[in-house]
Amino acid sequence: MLSKEDQRRFEQITRHLRESDPAFFARLDNRARGRRGRWLMLLTIVLWAALPATTVLAGRLAGAICAVVLVANAAVMWRFRRRWL
Repeated sequence: MLSKEDQRRFEQITRHLRESDPAFFARLDNRARGRRGRWLMLLTIVLWAALPATTVLAGRLAGAICAVVLVANAAVMWRFRRRWL
């Protein structure tokens, strides 16, 4: 955690960078978004892999609920796939 003074200074530097070089700032923002998308994709794959174990350990109803949520997640990720890559 940054102190309030450090946080204020960091925000000031960030604001100045955004105003002075918007192209550079946009590239940094896109890289962070891509990294977030990769983590979300990895989490989705892990959850799909855990689905059989969830079904066995928690029962069919829990497995079915998990599967429906994961299908909805896959649909949303497919719809906004440009944002994750």
